[in-house]
Amino acid sequence: MRYEIATLTVHLGKTANVIAGIEAYVKAPEARGTLLGCWTSEIGALNEIFALRGFTDDAELQAERHRALDTTNPFGAGEHIEALTFDSYAPFPFLPPIQPGKLGNVYEIRTYRLKHGGVPATIAAWEAAIPERIKLSPLVIAMYALDGPPRFTHIWPFASLDARAAVRADSVAKGIWPPKGGPAWLTGEMHSTITLPAAISPLA
Repeated sequence: MRYEIATLTVHLGKTANVIAGIEAYVKAPEARGTLLGCWTSEIGALNEIFALRGFTDDAELQAERHRALDTTNPFGAGEHIEALTFDSYAPFPFLPPIQPGKLGNVYEIRTYRLKHGGVPATIAAWEAAIPERIKLSPLVIAMYALDGPPRFTHIWPFASLDARAAVRADSVAKGIWPPKGGPAWLTGEMHSTITLPAAISPLA
């Protein structure tokens, strides 16, 4: 299984146009992969839309990537997109595939830069810690990047920002989180965006 996050920076006031374009684009007969989530940034860099898609393998992901790169109208909204980036991922192997559903009203997308060689150690630390952590709140996915610098991204749904703060404080107080040994492999480069699900998002 492979995942992709496409990050679309959109012109002011054009979010609705771009979301409509994304919906048509991923439903086109020639489209590959499956739309799993579509979110708009609320806290963090603004005017961003995140499209999370799943693919059966690298070949399917690359075919769909070329479809976007070969057109002047990516995601059916080229005129409204100021910038477009793609990140390719493999899931942490112990996690199940992403299942669409209503999981929360806000979603946090966090990306951590890793030291060289940090992927295996990070996966091991998360595998040990996740069973207790997800008793407090669900995890959509944790996945490591297949391109660019070593890093991993994890996506968490929460009922609200207050619920997020409470869960995070509880997990630390109970010694559940962060995963033991995990922070030792992190660099200082970390990014977090609070997002809201778009109407077309299968993860809502």
